[in-house]
Amino acid sequence: MQPLAERLRPLTLDDYIGQKHLVGEGAVIRRMIEQKRISSFILWGPPGVGKTTLAGIIAKTLDVPFFTLSAVTSGVKDVREVIEKAKASSFFANVRGGVSPILFIDEIHRFSKSQQDSLLGAVEQGTVTLIGATTENPSFEVIRPLLSRCQVYVLKSLEKEDLLGLLDHALKTDVFLKEKNIDIQETSAMMRFSGGDARKFLNILELVTETSSVINDEIVTQTLQQNPLAYDKDGEMHYDIISAFIKSIRGSDPDAAIYYLARMIEGGEDPVFIARRLVISASEDVGLANPNALLLANAAFDTVSKIGMPEGRIPLAEATVYLATSPKSNSAYEAINTALQYVQQTGNLPVPLHLRNAPTKLMEQLGYAKDYKYAHAYEGNFVQQQFLPDGATDARFWHPQNNASENKIHERMKMLWGERFK
Repeated sequence: MQPLAERLRPLTLDDYIGQKHLVGEGAVIRRMIEQKRISSFILWGPPGVGKTTLAGIIAKTLDVPFFTLSAVTSGVKDVREVIEKAKASSFFANVRGGVSPILFIDEIHRFSKSQQDSLLGAVEQGTVTLIGATTENPSFEVIRPLLSRCQVYVLKSLEKEDLLGLLDHALKTDVFLKEKNIDIQETSAMMRFSGGDARKFLNILELVTETSSVINDEIVTQTLQQNPLAYDKDGEMHYDIISAFIKSIRGSDPDAAIYYLARMIEGGEDPVFIARRLVISASEDVGLANPNALLLANAAFDTVSKIGMPEGRIPLAEATVYLATSPKSNSAYEAINTALQYVQQTGNLPVPLHLRNAPTKLMEQLGYAKDYKYAHAYEGNFVQQQFLPDGATDARFWHPQNNASENKIHERMKMLWGERFK
């Protein structure tokens, strides 16, 4: 028998739950479907929020050929074979003035550069309309030429109201659940364990109702403790565990961090994904309190990429312990966020004339580079002058935090700039 999540997979937009910002009345994807003009796009969001389902609904609604590839199991050869099949289908689509065949690629972030390169021509020429699904940031995982040909749409974890609606739909429409006459007393535990993942939510519902006709928080918790990975191993490993891993590093608990690292390695998580998160944590959480953390995290990333597993577990463990035991600072993280907000509010303030280059005579006559003071020509390789634009000279973005490294930096800034860094 099919799993409950598969039995309840919606076939139309009217049955699709969540993502109203994309498929609600007047929303962008609904408009594309209604106008029968689908352009290539990538769906980015956590597991179980309807990426694969939405692609299938689009193909079914528009009645176009639908090809699927999984980046985990497909190579360049598979991509080329699908494109050749799509070319034959495209001829009839073009004759009818319809939509090109849809090629859905699940976990497109796992495609190598060569695999992604093999898609470019077909996407650009309209041989296929590409719909990719990814749980990773496309900016990092999808090559720029392909990304420039696709719009990225962000899917959100399902809200409580969405999951309650899904629960009601399941109890009313699924034949097997209707026979059991389920008594819903509490849903908080189901919400907590599912984490906005519809597939996980339905797997929990199915798991619990195999042994009980009553659903409450106690029964759900007991059932899942007895079957800790039965309700969606991939989703838990990929999101819950990586979250606990990073928070353990941030909280300076090396034992917990190593434990969650072991959980991910044992669960088959991509070691490069783990290494990339360590690099992020080194910048975001350790930062200027220990600048060597970023060097070590980058070295771990490079080493894991070269040697793979199982040996890669060792540099991963080394970086994990080093980051977890390092002093912490997010001052650089806060500084760039504050600066970005300031730029969004103030727009493109003119760069002071003395900081501009003067490669032409006209620019020189206009005052470009005039009165610029070359720092190395002064004692201590420093001289005070204005660097921020007019109107922003009093802005402060970086605020040092209280740790040995940044205290030293702060003292130097006070020595150079005086009151500005008091």
